[in-house]
Amino acid sequence: MKLDILAFGAHPDDVELGCSATLAKEISNGKKIGIVDLTRGELGTRGTAEIRDAEAAKAAKILGVVVRENLEMADGFFVNDKVHQLQIVQMLRKYRPDVVLCNAIDDRHIDHGKGSSLVSDACFLSGLVKIDTKLDGDGQWQEPWRPKRVYHYIQWKNLAPDFVVDVTACIDKKIEAIEAYSSQFYDPKSKEPETPISSKNFIESVRYRARDLGRLVGVEYAEGFTVERCAAVDSLYDLK
Repeated sequence: MKLDILAFGAHPDDVELGCSATLAKEISNGKKIGIVDLTRGELGTRGTAEIRDAEAAKAAKILGVVVRENLEMADGFFVNDKVHQLQIVQMLRKYRPDVVLCNAIDDRHIDHGKGSSLVSDACFLSGLVKIDTKLDGDGQWQEPWRPKRVYHYIQWKNLAPDFVVDVTACIDKKIEAIEAYSSQFYDPKSKEPETPISSKNFIESVRYRARDLGRLVGVEYAEGFTVERCAAVDSLYDLK
């Protein structure tokens, strides 16, 4: 299955928090989109890996992505090395996305920056013809594939975006997908320990950030992204 966009997150809910409104917008435009979670979020203070598996599946259904996979890397302890890079390469060659979205380049959680560099490096390696990969259970060698674009969504830290996407029509879908993770976010009935993301104020801040990014470009809501390579347009008239 070839995808148009493949979004990676170090933990289930990273993609929902960072770029799910953009994904929902592209899905409404007919794009085929998938999500790959690097870990099951098993070190999270609230919930369990099994609960988060179910929540991730629910969020994927809400968004309408065609596939969601979990690589079951070690939460908190995965590294950017050959073993982990090849796991990402396998996913890139399996789904052959034109666009890859990945974690913030710098963030509060150590896995976010690690996940960002791991996926970015793998996107380059995936295009090298002398790297051989097979999928588990599949005897066929995979063809090299390098995405045309790699963008990083913004997470906890207020990084300055290199560009923003108008997501006004899809902000409610984003909030609905986030709220699928009921073990992690605001629930007045929960007896789980409080965390930086479990307050009612945090959910409100997600909407506020999108509104603030939208304010910068004259729309109601937007999501921001950073790039590693200079972005180009064909004409000055392509810029809004």
